[in-house]
Amino acid sequence: MHLNPDVLNAWLNEHHFGTPPVEFDLGASTGPVWTLEDLLALGEPDERRQLFDLSISYVHSRGSHALRTAIAAHASVEPEQVQVTTGGAEALWILFLLAAEPSANVVVPERPGFPTFNEAPRALGMEVRSYRLRREHDYRVDVGEIRELVDGNTKLLLVNRPHNPTGAVVTEMQLAEIDRLAVEQGVQLVVDEVFHPIYHGPPVKSAAQLPGATVVGDFSKALCLSGLRLGWIIEREPERIERYEHARSYFTVSSSPLSEALGVLALRHSDLIYARARSVTRRNLAVLGEFIDRHSDQFGWVRPAGGCTAFPWLVSGRSSRDFCREAAAAGVLLAPGDLFGAQEHFRIGFGACERFDEGIERLSELVASTASLRPANRAVGKSGP
Repeated sequence: MHLNPDVLNAWLNEHHFGTPPVEFDLGASTGPVWTLEDLLALGEPDERRQLFDLSISYVHSRGSHALRTAIAAHASVEPEQVQVTTGGAEALWILFLLAAEPSANVVVPERPGFPTFNEAPRALGMEVRSYRLRREHDYRVDVGEIRELVDGNTKLLLVNRPHNPTGAVVTEMQLAEIDRLAVEQGVQLVVDEVFHPIYHGPPVKSAAQLPGATVVGDFSKALCLSGLRLGWIIEREPERIERYEHARSYFTVSSSPLSEALGVLALRHSDLIYARARSVTRRNLAVLGEFIDRHSDQFGWVRPAGGCTAFPWLVSGRSSRDFCREAAAAGVLLAPGDLFGAQEHFRIGFGACERFDEGIERLSELVASTASLRPANRAVGKSGP
């Protein structure tokens, strides 16, 4: 197996952990950062004291009963329908691994998208078929296009909502149609909804309410606790959930008991965590919108409908790489679009940085002085990735 370098993670590591680290982190895809003190302050004294009675040893590969019960209550399913994983990334690898059969294909969103969606099945020897998310159509999913990609060898159909990095949201009606397609064709539908329930318009129900859907969630994005390294798979088919447990025993075996206990605490108080995430993203998205409007001769965008990221583009048609390098040098971290297969775009996170307005002002100063935004020496069309 050959794995291509994870260039997105490399870019973020370079700047998150540089000396000095970047001042304004607008490259992250998470919500507002919590400290251990912040999280513990949500609990009652008895909840905090229980942490000191933990045995620092293995927990069950399926996940502790307490955590699976908390996730199940959170998603309105049963605890036996929950498999705990080490973040959403392990969940995706388990699902792709178990789909990897001779002549198998998977159907995933075309880039821009989270790199694992393409790299994991490719590395496992599967054919990757991609449906397009076109910016001229506001990144809406075309169910008819998906239907044409699915055949008798399709093992897995993946939907990401809210989508990373565009923030697009597949509607409940569209998802129900995709679910019917998957059931008709005997294909496993996987919905990655790690940014659920952060929406910037009408709320959307979780895909966990669809009886045939496999749902991936985690503590990193909407729950803002990436350092816990916890995720989950919701699955109604007992045979599949058993296979997930067996697969995990060959990956990370189990989570840390401390992480799982803190995860239980977080889910008991998830309303407060989500309320903070919604407040921060609402305020910062308004600031970002004003910035794009002020510099509409330089940037275009499709306003995200959910999640913590947007995916603007340079109207010049140039690669955003130089602009992102200059922004990082000025103390503002962005993620170049070529990391997502869309070179004139860049990802900007508006959930993690509490000083987002200061970072945007620094970015405005750069826009006024940089040469990297001048038009490229080619005609620029309006169609997008």
